[in-house]
Amino acid sequence: MNHSMKKLATFLFVAALGLAAPAFAQLRLTITSGVTDPIPIAVVPFASVAPSSSSLDVAQVIEHDLQSSGRFKPMARTDMLSKPATAAEVDAATWKQMRNDYVVVGRVSMLPDGAARVEADLVNVLNGQRSSHNTTVPGGNLRKAAHRVADMLYEKIIGVKGAFDTRIAYVAVSGKAPTQRYELIVADSDNENRRKILVSTLPIMSPTWSPDGEWLSYVSFEKHVSMVFVQEIKTSKRVAVSRRAGINGAPSYSPDGKKLLLTLSGSNGNLDIYLLDLFTQQLTRLTDDQAIDTEAVFAPDGNSIYFTSDRSGNPQVYRLALGGTERPRRVTFQGAYNARPRVSPDGKQLALLTQVEGSYRIAVQDLASGTVQVLSKGRQEESPSFAPNGAMLIFAGRQNGQGMLQTVSVDGQIAARLDADAGEVREPVWGPFQP
Repeated sequence: MNHSMKKLATFLFVAALGLAAPAFAQLRLTITSGVTDPIPIAVVPFASVAPSSSSLDVAQVIEHDLQSSGRFKPMARTDMLSKPATAAEVDAATWKQMRNDYVVVGRVSMLPDGAARVEADLVNVLNGQRSSHNTTVPGGNLRKAAHRVADMLYEKIIGVKGAFDTRIAYVAVSGKAPTQRYELIVADSDNENRRKILVSTLPIMSPTWSPDGEWLSYVSFEKHVSMVFVQEIKTSKRVAVSRRAGINGAPSYSPDGKKLLLTLSGSNGNLDIYLLDLFTQQLTRLTDDQAIDTEAVFAPDGNSIYFTSDRSGNPQVYRLALGGTERPRRVTFQGAYNARPRVSPDGKQLALLTQVEGSYRIAVQDLASGTVQVLSKGRQEESPSFAPNGAMLIFAGRQNGQGMLQTVSVDGQIAARLDADAGEVREPVWGPFQP
């Protein structure tokens, strides 16, 4: 490894490449903090109104989704005195007496064309209001249908669009050097339906989703040098889009999905930000500084980028307006270390990795006021990524020397972790809303 690569590894805090984990270790969700007064809700087992070969408990998936948000407290099924299937069968007074605010009932059916249909009724037992939330999903995908209904219920009650019917991607590592095995995994937001996108004996880094959720870009060292690939998830078709001399790293899609921001070292070994047109392969240099410039991401409007640079002496986040002559402007000032910027879907907040009393933690900065709030409490955390609704962040944390996936709400009230039986997962990134 040359001097530039060593410097990059230190700067990007990528000691994670040496971590070990089985890729498909069983994960358990643990809510580590939630709202003070979660909403009591009863999700009654759904009735089956047409034959289905699936054994999936749709109501259980919906209940798990709502509980994982940290904003709901589901009622235990063993405490339910009845199992209604329609809103008309719900005795609001009885459920209210059992200390519920809402009751969810529903039906599951498989249509002649093989599609799965889930119909759910939400009853507010406090005021008697009722609403229906239904979805039909092709291919008999009941889990997807359950996530969609959970999204609808979450939005109806909380007023924020749900993000349960989304996907995450992350890197898993198994074994010990020099025989490590790296796997790029795509899964549902609850880490079910896991699928291996790429397997390699050499490091895989920096996965990033295309805006339409159909492609992933990532860095692979499979030929003992860094290369940037784009890969279609459905077909596994992939193309190496950058294998230039030196370092090829930190890919990030433009909002229209047609371009990639890259960190390249070039022939002189210095790291700068470039913009690659995926269709023409035209490469445009965006920064030209003796400092390290890396980890660039677009603002949602596509008119500017945010990136990490040590041009002020320590890693800090800068903003560069595109299409003009303005020099990069520093946007982080609290603390001596701020890196790995990620912009919220509404463009109003910046998630970043910050140093607090020697620990690396996840924080959000309000871009209008500059106010910074530290959200996590660990010592060695990395890779924050916004949910597409902007309400949560997923990141990689460590506990007892072991890496794990963690989530935290942008207000810091709700936190959860996915505990694995063994091993680790790293570099999570949350995908966009699915059609």
